[in-house]
Amino acid sequence: MGLLTENNAHYYSGQQMYVHASGTATNVDIPWEGDIVLIATTPTSNTNYRVLKNDVVLTEVVEYSLLGKSVIIRNIDTGDAIIIELLTAAVQSGYGSYAYISIEDMVNNFQVAYVGEDKLIPKVKRTDIIFHAKRGLQEFSYDTLNSIKSQELTVPLNLSVPLPQDYVNHVSINVLDENGVKQPIYPNLISKSATNLPLQDSLGIPMQDNFGDNLKATSSIVEEEFADFNLEKVSGTESQGGGRYGLDPITSHSNGVYLINKREGKISFSSGLAGSIIIFEYLSDGLAHDEDTKVPKMAEEAMYAHILYSILANRSKQPEYVVRRLKQDRSAKLRNAKIRLSNIKLSEIIQVMRGKSKQIKH
Repeated sequence: MGLLTENNAHYYSGQQMYVHASGTATNVDIPWEGDIVLIATTPTSNTNYRVLKNDVVLTEVVEYSLLGKSVIIRNIDTGDAIIIELLTAAVQSGYGSYAYISIEDMVNNFQVAYVGEDKLIPKVKRTDIIFHAKRGLQEFSYDTLNSIKSQELTVPLNLSVPLPQDYVNHVSINVLDENGVKQPIYPNLISKSATNLPLQDSLGIPMQDNFGDNLKATSSIVEEEFADFNLEKVSGTESQGGGRYGLDPITSHSNGVYLINKREGKISFSSGLAGSIIIFEYLSDGLAHDEDTKVPKMAEEAMYAHILYSILANRSKQPEYVVRRLKQDRSAKLRNAKIRLSNIKLSEIIQVMRGKSKQIKH
């Protein structure tokens, strides 16, 4: 059977129509056939869909409700047209989803292909497969799956923004110029935010509270000074009248700098960036949200090889030559996944080379 389970109306517009044939009815059950799960309004979540009857929006609970995968319409007459419609954000979340496979489907496929009588793994707990699948997703996210996320932020007047909730490591920070072009902001490599701020007495010895723990300062002197950071003073261009020869590239630019404050979980920016729009790109581990727990199909085989190797490598009395062969197979498939996901196109390479050398002809 084909892997696509929803029609074009579900995918592109997030709609499903039902026309009542005849008679007046109550509590009509309309099964939702789209891939995106409908969500009802609760104290902890908002709905991701709406229901229309003859182009009039119905009221949730009063005129319709959600039961499992079906929408229950309270009252309906002959010829009434019911449209179940996903909200825009929900529709867009499904675009491009065919390029990925979920962790659940991957675990099911692994059990079918690799677990059972006369197979490499005669018996294994499903929880073990899930654990190694998630660990593989974490490891692959850092340098194979390109799990780079980005946020568009405005630098506030206090010159600091909190790190994203699913942040693992930063990739780059850029500021948008008046043309909407990204200009790089570089880290402040000549100073660093402290991880601890102990209060000291006149002899420089840390002071303790009644419980024997070090007292801590409420603010950092380094961060207070950084708020007035001036690149011209640091680089020396201010005193040299704009001369650029022999300057350090780390400080001789005008885009501003940033400082990662791990103590408070924030990013601090130099004063010239207040009010600027920045693009913050960072790495996550692929496990923070449900929508993240999916693997590109181009790396699917590498994930199977990782799970297989991880399970057998941790078993006692497993022949060493089998473990070694599986490790080599995992490395080879991971290398193939990296090449596939690099998405290198011959036409793009030619275009770059033409820009590097005018001697290369069409």
